[in-house]
Amino acid sequence: MTSPVWDPQQYLRFADERTRPLRDLLARVPALPNEPAPTVLDIGCGPGNSTAVLRERWPGAGITGIDNSAEMLAAARGGGEPGADYLLADAGDYDPAGAEPDAIVSNATLQWIPGHLGLLPRWAGALRAGGVIAFQVPGNFDAPSHLALAELRRSPRWRGPLGADAVRAGVHEPGAYLDALTRAGCAADVWETTYSTLLTGPDPVLEWVKGTALRPVLTRLTDEDERSAFLAEYGALLRAAYPAGPHGTVFPFRRIFAVGVKRA
Repeated sequence: MTSPVWDPQQYLRFADERTRPLRDLLARVPALPNEPAPTVLDIGCGPGNSTAVLRERWPGAGITGIDNSAEMLAAARGGGEPGADYLLADAGDYDPAGAEPDAIVSNATLQWIPGHLGLLPRWAGALRAGGVIAFQVPGNFDAPSHLALAELRRSPRWRGPLGADAVRAGVHEPGAYLDALTRAGCAADVWETTYSTLLTGPDPVLEWVKGTALRPVLTRLTDEDERSAFLAEYGALLRAAYPAGPHGTVFPFRRIFAVGVKRA
């Protein structure tokens, strides 16, 4: 399976919009066991924009950002949250037990990990009593942006270059996360929100997905002519699905949120 190559600059083009769900998530996180100096893990920290938000919430915390992209970690160390520690590791394999965390936070990462429900008992087992698991994931895999991408990838022209083993993201419905966290010994709070995000500029939805959902495709399409042709086809589908209005392009952005507090 080919892992996506990430582009920190492209991802951060919409940094405010991508960070807002994390702020809303943290608003539902209670006080941690060792405040004001808890141990916090940011699993899937990317370029450090999420780590910086965690620092705002817990200024005295010992924070470690974990990511499997050296490019993302370089961006995090340079401008995301330089005061945190960083570790190059795969989120699906990383064992947080040795860190004895008070909180494990994951911002828009679990959708890239097949079988990620199985991580939650491991994470809960690593927490101190009263510690917190908090994560948010996209819930828009049935949206036109993703359905059009899947259809285009399966078309005769692109099935060969992209292959059947390209990484695909996916999540569960909120009830599955509620059940998994409860089974893992946590008091769970799970909800969803759909943001109506107003995007501006030429092909704004295409520019948005270039930072996330399109990364596996762009990783596979190393030939510039092929890449340009794919983006032209996909861009046309997105313009039809998300027509521009007088003030920009409205992009519905559904998110699923979960907070689990480990029972004593």
